[in-house]
Parts: sequence; structure tokens; C-alpha cells
Amino acid sequence: MREHVDQAVRSALLAGRFIPGKAVTLRGLAQELGVSPMPVREVIQRLAAEHALVVLSNGRVQVPKMTAARFDEVLKARLLLEPELAAMALENKAEIDTKALEKIDLEIDASLGTGDAEGYMMLNYAFHFRIYEASRSTILLPLVESLWLQFAPFMRTVYGRVGTAHLVDWHKEAIKAIRAGNVESLRESMASDIREGMWLLGRSSFPPEEDKQDAF
Repeated sequence: MREHVDQAVRSALLAGRFIPGKAVTLRGLAQELGVSPMPVREVIQRLAAEHALVVLSNGRVQVPKMTAARFDEVLKARLLLEPELAAMALENKAEIDTKALEKIDLEIDASLGTGDAEGYMMLNYAFHFRIYEASRSTILLPLVESLWLQFAPFMRTVYGRVGTAHLVDWHKEAIKAIRAGNVESLRESMASDIREGMWLLGRSSFPPEEDKQDAF
């Protein structure tokens, strides 16, 4: 039961169904999932330890609000960890199904074309973690999973506001690098994918000072 609740709450976070700063109750979550509050409480405490959720003094639960400083730190952590995790995965190249990655990427293109933000987010997660899981990492992989849980709700909020039309992914380059066994090219593709996606999020939410001045 706890595993079922854990997967359901994590999927909701990754799909952006939690709104940053908006509190929910344990009882409400339990009712939505059709379970007792106890397994929900255990899962929430676990996710709070991963900084994906915050338990307030009144017992309510919410996704932490994103700040410019927190966003910058998440970006730095992703750029440090994810290209390296992809490089580790390439050591087990036989475990990476590039045909499945191509199929996911085509579905991503379709979701971008229709403006399906939630669909894009889940497919993008599936693409990245199809690669990362081949690393067999017991240290970096959980850290990266935690990072995705922390920024996904914020990402969904931004996409709901600005749309997904301007998103460009580097997935095709990553697939080429995997097939060629080119570690450096794979690192660069993953880093570029992270930078461009996060740039859109940061630019629309925390504009540079010169942009703020231009608005007056």
C-alpha cells in the first residue's frame, strides 16, 4: 500500500499536479487515493526529507515555492549530475533501448505541437530516466530523481503560463551519441537539453535586471 501511495504522489509531483505554494491536507490526499491517512503520512515525510514537499506547522502539505536562488541551485545540480549519470549509463550501452527512446521523442514532438504540457513533462521524464537507469547508480540516480521532484511542479506552472511552443530538445543528438558510443557528445547533448529547458523557465519567472528595467 505504501509503495502504491509513494508512486502515485511522485507521479503527481512529476506531472505538476501539485501547485507550488498551495497547501493540501493529508486527509484530502488519502481520500483522493482511496487509502487511510497513515501510508500517506509516511510517504509525505519521506518526500519532505527529499525537499520535494514541506509539512507546515498546521499539518498541511505543500510544494515549496520556487525562488531565483533555489532555481539557480537546481540548475547547477542538474548540470553537474545528469550529464555524468548519462555517461555512466553509456558504460552499459546494451541496456539502453534507442528505438524506445526514438518512440518517446516522437511522442514528445507531438505533445509540444499540441501544447500538452503535462504529457510533455511525463514523456520528457521517461526519456531521461530510460537513459539514467542504465547507469545502475545507487548514489547519483536517487539524487537526480529528487531534483526532478523538486522542480517539476514549478515547471508545470510556468508551462501553463507561457506554453511549450518554444521548447527545443536535444534528444535526437543524445540518441545519436548513444548509438555512436560517444561519451562527450552525450554529455554535451544532455547539458544543452537541460540549459535550454531551464533557460525558458528561469527567463519567464526570474527575468534579469535589465529586462525588469525595460518594462518601465
